[in-house]
Amino acid sequence: MNEQLKTEICGIKMNTPILAASGTFGFGEEFTDFVDLEKLGGVMVKCITLKPRAGNKGVRITETPAGMLNCIGLENPGVEKFLTEILPRIKNKMNVIVNISGNSVEDYGELAKLLDVEGVAAIELNISCPNVKDGGIIFGTNPKAAAAVTSTAKKFTSKPVIVKLSPNVTDITEIARAVESAGADCISLINTLMGMEINIHTWKPTLGNITGGLSGGAVKPVAVRMVYQVAQAVKVPIIGMGGIRTAADAIEFFLAGAAAVAVGTANFANPAVTMEIANGLENYLASRDLNLRDIIGKVKI
Repeated sequence: MNEQLKTEICGIKMNTPILAASGTFGFGEEFTDFVDLEKLGGVMVKCITLKPRAGNKGVRITETPAGMLNCIGLENPGVEKFLTEILPRIKNKMNVIVNISGNSVEDYGELAKLLDVEGVAAIELNISCPNVKDGGIIFGTNPKAAAAVTSTAKKFTSKPVIVKLSPNVTDITEIARAVESAGADCISLINTLMGMEINIHTWKPTLGNITGGLSGGAVKPVAVRMVYQVAQAVKVPIIGMGGIRTAADAIEFFLAGAAAVAVGTANFANPAVTMEIANGLENYLASRDLNLRDIIGKVKI
């Protein structure tokens, strides 16, 4: 990969600003036949919780006209197994960014502390989850709750803390400013939009959980808009994501203000897509004699 693509975010040196988004790339090792993991900016691994989770019952994924709906339910082996069995296998292959989720502010603090170990490049807070101690309010839709999770995680780790924002809010900049003020080192967005599909033959919801997260090409315009808005509101770097399938898609996010991008749902259709996007970005910059920094936030309004 060309020097043009090398970058650094929160002290993490990256060979390319293209990352793999959490929940779509396993723990990275599943993609070694298709991707040179060292050439990725990093892998945001499958979400980790304190205890193992089996995930939701029933149908958990359904394809939509321009993407997919999922209600996996954060199925994962738990932090202990991740630390003892999985991290030792993957830590020298790539920048490992661990996405974490909890049912309370304390859960995030405990996970941040446990993951403050060699081999973890950063942690990403999945705040699109309900706070069971506060009546089920979603952390990511309430500025105070989002800030509390962020400050608690910062207190217990020396790693950079990336906060992944939920798009299911009225004003995304309000949440972004709250987590920045609470110490977030970086912001990633967007997480999935809430959606639903109904089977017209059975009259029942397709998904076992009734609703699910919408991702894929359909959400890209919403994601680009939110990245642009957040870039105007905060000073910390932004990792943009949401419907990126091509280098052109990624370039839109950079122009909107993202310092790096993460590819998610597209990995299911084309497991080598991250490499293709990186190569396409490199060609775009070279053809215009530009560096990455020359396009970040340079949308002409």
